[in-house]
Amino acid sequence: MELYEHGQNLKHLYVDSVHLYYLAALLALVFVCFKFAKLMISRAQQIKVLEAFPGPPTHWLFGHVHEFKQDGTDLDKVVKWGEKYPQVFPMWFGPFTSFLNIHHPSYVKTILATTEPKDDIAYRFLIPWIGNGLLVSQGQKWFRHRRLLTPGFHYDVLKPYVKLIADSTKTMLDKWETHAKTEKSFDVFGSVSLMTLDSIMKCAFSCNSNCQTESGTNAYIKAVYDLCTLVNTRFRIFPYHSEILFHLSPHGYQFRKACQLAHRHTEEVIKKRKEALKNQKEDLIPKKRYLDFLDILLCASDENQQGLSDEDLRAEVDTFMFEGHDTTASGISWIFYTLACHSEHQQKCREEILQVLGDKDTMDWEDLAKIPYTSMCIKESLRLYPPVPGISRKLTKPMMFSDGRSVPAGFLVSVSIFGLHRNATVWENPNMFDPLRYLPENTAKRSPHAFVPFSAGPRFTLFPLN
Repeated sequence: MELYEHGQNLKHLYVDSVHLYYLAALLALVFVCFKFAKLMISRAQQIKVLEAFPGPPTHWLFGHVHEFKQDGTDLDKVVKWGEKYPQVFPMWFGPFTSFLNIHHPSYVKTILATTEPKDDIAYRFLIPWIGNGLLVSQGQKWFRHRRLLTPGFHYDVLKPYVKLIADSTKTMLDKWETHAKTEKSFDVFGSVSLMTLDSIMKCAFSCNSNCQTESGTNAYIKAVYDLCTLVNTRFRIFPYHSEILFHLSPHGYQFRKACQLAHRHTEEVIKKRKEALKNQKEDLIPKKRYLDFLDILLCASDENQQGLSDEDLRAEVDTFMFEGHDTTASGISWIFYTLACHSEHQQKCREEILQVLGDKDTMDWEDLAKIPYTSMCIKESLRLYPPVPGISRKLTKPMMFSDGRSVPAGFLVSVSIFGLHRNATVWENPNMFDPLRYLPENTAKRSPHAFVPFSAGPRFTLFPLN
């Protein structure tokens, strides 16, 4: 009898377990159907909005993703589409995500004149590393941080940095001179990246990292390089856009490990500088000849005498490190490339700089205004090869463009800086290297939003990546 009752109980438990299993499966199915329905509704709404903006044919599943082969021609394809749609056209990344891609000054002016936040797709990959700093923050926090950081970019603060950057550049050139004797080619970008990172370390932290002469041995320097690479990897591999999949992947583990190391380093630097500033106020140590970026951050306070929290301090320092060295190195490397391809312009730049230098071996702040031809060559290189080829925003309110067409709140809008700079309706012979485009009389004929290698408008932060 007891065995019979025990068997019946087990049977009831089994039946109950089956019921729970079916209930859980039903709930999961309902959830999936609900999410899919939301995505389909969103897709239908996007298609309706984009009816006013013709663009290249799209695949129902891949969108335009399958058009990009990652073979070095992807940006050229965007320019090619722009020849048929010279102001704006939609781009789909998969079946449910679309961007309104703009590449004409009249449209660019409209979006860059706003304080709309960055999109919540690509930029969110940076947040675990750089935090909610000036690059990705929005609303009142962004306004407050921008106001607190603005003094850090005053000319009087920036002037002493010229000497520090010159010292870092000299170290790089000494290495190049030694390497030139081997008559072997080498990667310019890697060398320039170390130089810009060395410069940022000196200007932001007053830290002599020796990263140019001890490459690969400094743990923090390696972490910064790893994080830059891993962020780019995550953006390119679409399954990694999922938080769970990226977290479980080997790349996700490497990313978390590098973040921890970078954050520990930044926190230690901030802690030591706080102690140094405290001792300086008590006249226990002599004052420095100049303020660095970290000094500005630590001393900043708003109208309520409230400064930045430790978390905000770390976010801004990490943001400055990321934005200030990698994209800068890219821009400088492309400048070297364009001058190497156009030796006649390179020679004019050399003659102009040598004349300004005279008996000196480094440039001073005042000398920067005395090299107009070199400046024009730099601008033309940044036009052809902008360090960041595109930026994007997520609208918080409807936006109407100059031709009357509009998009609703919540829409994603991207600015193809690469496409804008090569738009044949804006630039004559856009693929030609012509520094004379920037003579005052030629510049006056163009919209100021035709050339925006560092972005523009209220969200412009003096960083290349905006």
